[in-house]
Amino acid sequence: MEEKRVFIAGGDVCKCLSFVSKGLLKSYFNDEKGGQNINMFAFEGWWISDFKSFINQEKAVLNIDAVEETELLMISLEDYEKMMLEIPVMDRYFRILYQNSLVTKDYRLIASNSYTAEEKYLELAQKNPEMIKRIPHNLIASFLGLAPETVSRIRKKLLLKNQL
Repeated sequence: MEEKRVFIAGGDVCKCLSFVSKGLLKSYFNDEKGGQNINMFAFEGWWISDFKSFINQEKAVLNIDAVEETELLMISLEDYEKMMLEIPVMDRYFRILYQNSLVTKDYRLIASNSYTAEEKYLELAQKNPEMIKRIPHNLIASFLGLAPETVSRIRKKLLLKNQL
């Protein structure tokens, strides 16, 4: 998948659950002002989809597109369900994956509602340095719920303090 190419557009039905074998994708929704609100990035070794759309075969709320040139391995709902029934280790693998995802989303919500802008950025930089290196700052700002100017100001301050 080429950079900027759309994998899922909001309003379409998500036909596949995808594993990122190469590259980087972003998942986001557009707000009423037309702004992108990024809820997830998927690097190599991650799974991505609009899961509600995939499981229920209903219109997607999320958009997913490539940030870098990307290669995906895709599985249809029919094959996914068959795999869950026939290969117990895969059922366990996905259950653990979903549990970890839920925990991550819970903590992200807590951080979003209680951390300062600088604390949000510092936590991201410490826990996910690869994100800071590979993802453009305007996309990181959207992911953190901050203005790009705020992220630039924080980065400058942290660089001066030698914390980055």
